[in-house]
Amino acid sequence: MRRINGTALIIAALVATLGALAYPVWSYADRSGTGQANLDASSVATQWGPLSATDRDFLVRVRLAGLWELPAGQQAIERAPSEAVKAAGDHLVVGHTDLDRRARDVAAKLGVELPNQPTEQQQGWLRELTAASGEDYERKFANLLRAAHGKVFALVAQVRATTRNSLIRQLATDANQTVLDHITMLEGTGFVDYDAIARDAAATATASPTGPPPPAGGAVPPPPAPAEPTGDQSFTSRPSTMPMPMP
Repeated sequence: MRRINGTALIIAALVATLGALAYPVWSYADRSGTGQANLDASSVATQWGPLSATDRDFLVRVRLAGLWELPAGQQAIERAPSEAVKAAGDHLVVGHTDLDRRARDVAAKLGVELPNQPTEQQQGWLRELTAASGEDYERKFANLLRAAHGKVFALVAQVRATTRNSLIRQLATDANQTVLDHITMLEGTGFVDYDAIARDAAATATASPTGPPPPAGGAVPPPPAPAEPTGDQSFTSRPSTMPMPMP
């Protein structure tokens, strides 16, 4: 009996040891709060790939952008004194009409409900524009719209880089081109306050900036060597640069 009890104790100790070793592995992988667990919990399966919470938020934000930026663009066409602001408004109307159609089509296929009204903040921006006139109107238009596009541009890049859903990936590609075009046109008006944009970004930043230190005593650093291809030079592609509009 003593031998049996001793064997049982040894077996129990081994099982306990193995359990203790295995526990951190499965408990960490399955516990809530980890990035993978949060991603899995927020995602649903579709025939076009998993649809995450970030994907769904992106769809809503594209829709909301069109709900206030399209009427803002229409207003600029009708009220702006300068041709540059009218042209920016034209791009907003055309771009968001097309992007909204694409977003509604993707949302219908993925079963995502979209809003039909701008947010309270967006409605406030529209009221602010309606109350302005002349050059004050043009400055408000350029800066409100440029700030909004700059923020959604970051979300578009995140979604395009990380989504596992092919419909969302294509919509992000389309949105990237549209938003960049609108940013370019708004900056081409000559009314964008870049200092204000930089201050706003710095106020909401959560990490310290990194990069080379400023030149000591105003000294000019030596020019870096160009990054140039070696070997076969028979390239067929061209740089994908976008010409800047004249203000």
